[in-house]
Amino acid sequence: MLKISELAAKTGLSAHTIRFYEKHGLISASERSEAGYRYYNDADIRRAEFVKTARNIGFSLEDISQLLSIRVDKTSHSCQEVTDITQHKLDEVNAKIAELESMQHTLSILLESCCGGPEKATHCSIMEALEAGDVKKSRSAA
Repeated sequence: MLKISELAAKTGLSAHTIRFYEKHGLISASERSEAGYRYYNDADIRRAEFVKTARNIGFSLEDISQLLSIRVDKTSHSCQEVTDITQHKLDEVNAKIAELESMQHTLSILLESCCGGPEKATHCSIMEALEAGDVKKSRSAA
């Protein structure tokens, strides 16, 4: 059995993050001492590592909750359910990449339009474009 500080050291999660995941029902301590100390067993450690891995690749807390439900009762769920959750996350990532590429393109155009010299910014083409709203909008700003 590990205390929260030991679980944190073993998983690389902070104690604060472990408590946050507990608050959201993703991780729980197997036992608590009379003094209120949390104690984690091997299954708890594997669950914490699962949550950390899923979070690191971008799954939301809700996604992780669904994946944990499937993990606990694999015989009642299909691979299609896991695939659907994963596909949805990939679609979100691809949309974000497209948005970032659009932003990158717009920023490049703005930089190319400005001389970047030491003169005063009273006629700076970047400032003028921003003030006029004459900048290609990214999807999130629309």
